[in-house]
Amino acid sequence: MSTLTLAVRDTTTMLRRNLLHARRYPSMTLNLLLTPIMLLLLFVYIFGDVMSAGIGGGGADRSDYIAYLVPGLLLMTIGSTTIGTAVSVSNDMTEGIIARFRTMAIHRGSVITGHVIGSVLQSVVSVVLVGAVGAAIGFRSTDATALEWLAALGLLALFALALTWIAVGMGMVSPNAEAAGNNAMPLIFLPLISSTFVPIDAMPGWFQPIAEYQPFTPAIETLRGLLLGTEIGHNGWLALAWCLALTALGYFWSKSVYNRDPK
Repeated sequence: MSTLTLAVRDTTTMLRRNLLHARRYPSMTLNLLLTPIMLLLLFVYIFGDVMSAGIGGGGADRSDYIAYLVPGLLLMTIGSTTIGTAVSVSNDMTEGIIARFRTMAIHRGSVITGHVIGSVLQSVVSVVLVGAVGAAIGFRSTDATALEWLAALGLLALFALALTWIAVGMGMVSPNAEAAGNNAMPLIFLPLISSTFVPIDAMPGWFQPIAEYQPFTPAIETLRGLLLGTEIGHNGWLALAWCLALTALGYFWSKSVYNRDPK
């Protein structure tokens, strides 16, 4: 059996294992998924009229704020979902199963790759569910072409891959599952201080650089441009650069930690 065939076979097995774990223990996935959905409903139905008046100069209605809000919450959903990945990886590292895998004749990278692929698939499903809720309460993207939709889906998948690798690294260096969940909290916190809820120019001047120079804001603005036809500008290249940089960082970090000899 060739090395490639062995890698594909073992990765498929590990992917199946992770998906079975997610199916058997869905409480964490559901709890993390409920966060962006509750924020969506809260900001639309409780703060929607006030927020829409603020971003539209007084002439906008709630549907304008729904259109503004949904792209940011789709990316926040990805950050929320990957916290479960950090916890799952930490469990594997601390409960002894990784030590058992090291003694078996399996492809060494299949364990990590199975986690990554499984998390990306869960993120995509979560994004679809949150998007469906957004569509149900009024989100529309009637002007986006098929190519723009494909680009938007590609951006979401690439962003999910980048954050997943970072979450895997966080899970590997955490001493237990609770610490892994805490270490991964910035993946939910960063969208809160981005352009998810309000435009950057509406923030205090000293805070604007914090919101602007982080990975979520350019990705959000790019997604808005693709789905709503707003100006993308340099945000597209910045979003792509952030995704590639975070993927590379997470990959080499996770690989380095995983390949260390156990103590």
